[in-house]
Amino acid sequence: MNSLALINEFLGQPPNASSHGYQIDHIIEFCHWFMAALFVGWSAFFIYVLIRFRKGRQPAADHAGVRSGISTHLEFSVVLIEAVLLLGFAIPLWARRVNQFPPGKEALLVHVVAQQFSFNYHLPGADGQFARRDVNLVSNSNPLGIDPKDPAGKDDIVTTGELHVPVERPVIAELSSKDVIHDFFISDMRIAGDAIPGSLIPIWFTPVKTGSYEVICGQLCGLGHYGMKGTLVVDTPQDYQAWLKERAELAGTQTTPPAPTQRPPGEPIGGATPGTIPPPGGPKPPNADAEGAAASPHPAQQLHNAPASSASPSPHE
Repeated sequence: MNSLALINEFLGQPPNASSHGYQIDHIIEFCHWFMAALFVGWSAFFIYVLIRFRKGRQPAADHAGVRSGISTHLEFSVVLIEAVLLLGFAIPLWARRVNQFPPGKEALLVHVVAQQFSFNYHLPGADGQFARRDVNLVSNSNPLGIDPKDPAGKDDIVTTGELHVPVERPVIAELSSKDVIHDFFISDMRIAGDAIPGSLIPIWFTPVKTGSYEVICGQLCGLGHYGMKGTLVVDTPQDYQAWLKERAELAGTQTTPPAPTQRPPGEPIGGATPGTIPPPGGPKPPNADAEGAAASPHPAQQLHNAPASSASPSPHE
């Protein structure tokens, strides 16, 4: 167990796997030790006060209060340490994370689009250009609404739930959301950021260890929030290139799903099959009326068309 992260590991924080994570671990560790010292100190002072000013020894209250200046010095020391933590460590580290992004050519840029209850990842492919996205094109087979007519999207890679990145290369994740506010949180990378509808929020990290790491949503986003998880896989450069090739081949073999007004090939059309009707807005099949008239009607239609004599007699008859 690392002595610099004794309390962090004791409380269950996973080992750091990013280049900047050790700085955050040091701040968290120092805060834990500082709060532990305050807890022990104030608890000891509380016990001392209970004994020193018990009724048997101090039957009458002293309204003058503390006459020594030691309490003032202690409180000033606490404020000073907190100011050093905030101004000397936390704010500079935060400023570096939001202002000093790696160069675009050096970093891997990925769009992270959150939705209830999963994360979608969009990578630009070999040409380095993202395809145009349109909210009107969003569907189950096209969760990001990528325009199929945009030539820049021919080699784009879209995955859901699992993202692969190369080790020792900066990753810039641009966060957005399709519905409510989510939070893209990778504890092992010591990085998190809110995904807000209508906004594009960039975060970045550099993984330094290969392996699989859990991605979770850090914002309460609905009834399925507990299951909104994913995986970040940090590959070697060779494994990452192999994954890109595999995804490109998979995207090339996928067929375009039928339009809403079309039936999948081989599905029967018309009234010859009971209960089968044309899709909304679809072309009416030839001789559908004749076939429908000759075909056996649906059981519900049979009941509706049954003669009155077959109905049960009325109790008044």
